[in-house]
Amino acid sequence: MSGHQRAGLTWETDVTDFNPPLTRSHAWPEGHWNWPIKVSHKHGLRCGEMLWVGGQVDLDSSGVVLRSDDLAAQIPHALANFARVLEDLGAGLEDLVKLLVFYVSDRGLDETRIREALARALPASARVALTLVPVPALAYQGMLVEIEGYAMLRHDGSAINRQIAPHAPEDGVPEKFVRGLRAGKMLFLSAHSATPDVLSSHPGDIVVQTGSVMASLKSTLTELGAGTEDVVKLNRWYVGGGTEADFEPAALACGATFTEPGPCATGIPVPELGTPGEMIRIEFVAMRGEDGSYLPRRHVWPETLWDWTVKLPYHHGLSCDGMVFLGGQVSLDKEGRALHPDDLAAQTLVAMTHIGTILDELGADYRDVCKVTTFYSGEADAERLHENLSIRSGYFSDPGPATTGIPLPVLAYPSMVVEIEIFAMIPS
Repeated sequence: MSGHQRAGLTWETDVTDFNPPLTRSHAWPEGHWNWPIKVSHKHGLRCGEMLWVGGQVDLDSSGVVLRSDDLAAQIPHALANFARVLEDLGAGLEDLVKLLVFYVSDRGLDETRIREALARALPASARVALTLVPVPALAYQGMLVEIEGYAMLRHDGSAINRQIAPHAPEDGVPEKFVRGLRAGKMLFLSAHSATPDVLSSHPGDIVVQTGSVMASLKSTLTELGAGTEDVVKLNRWYVGGGTEADFEPAALACGATFTEPGPCATGIPVPELGTPGEMIRIEFVAMRGEDGSYLPRRHVWPETLWDWTVKLPYHHGLSCDGMVFLGGQVSLDKEGRALHPDDLAAQTLVAMTHIGTILDELGADYRDVCKVTTFYSGEADAERLHENLSIRSGYFSDPGPATTGIPLPVLAYPSMVVEIEIFAMIPS
């Protein structure tokens, strides 16, 4: 067992007893695109003030890719599908707080043109935190973009007051996209990159770039009246080939920002990012009381769970004022070695079992899940997606949560082939 494994240890600053699932509504617009296999997932889910939309794409109702291999054409149609899901839930694109866009990177559109295409499809009033993630392929042949995200509305349908941290004019980013956004108790920060001077002076240096990214994120949090102690979830997108040597340096540099117990985290390697020499992007979700107060939270680390190969301050699960966050769950042992190496079905079962264990320690279960995001090792191969989609879908009763599934060449550790993260909600 590694020296930093925290078997059975739980830090508690607030305890939420188990309650029946919150009232929620699900979206499946008439005639909307569909998977070719039967699943429990729905395209969108509304619970409390949160609206969750699974990855929206340019497919038809039988799962056939439309406008195949045309990224510029698929972007507005994927967003139009996104808008239909929100409309089914009583909201619109103006209510968006966060968009996460996975795009196939070798199809002739740089990220400036992708942002412009997205901005043209959004209403004038939209102000959205945006993360762009280039990938080599998506789940179905010819599908080039997948867009997931979150929106927020008050229980009565009224808009929530927002505070934004805009981009500087010299950034050249459409004003609809912001560095960070605060709506009620929730803060969503776009994926930040190293500053242009750091990218030009330290191309390929992931540790130096991570320091620049974290400084930028902390500045944005401060601008929105929060700090790193308020972060509940972070995602790292880094250039890597699936080895510990790729994963560890930036993981340690990022983790040094937080004291234990820290937020939940997911770290995903990609072959490249949008700017030459760029090695890492990091995004945050944070929570702060609407009155400016710190919101107590509960962290859990079930004794049966896996560990990383280096000591990090992150925890597998966290609950805060009714919101539940899980870091990416995988099939590793306590020394960070893959269990069931390269076996997608077996690893999916292990990851989903871990998810149930974490939810249980937080007073929740699979019924409380609102959104599932899955990264798996694969190419544009429908059978590869369906192999893990059918398993994880089976853990949820119909109607189930929203979902996104993204194939990648490799994941963080050798022979690890799936990582699944969860957002859930329970009575606060």
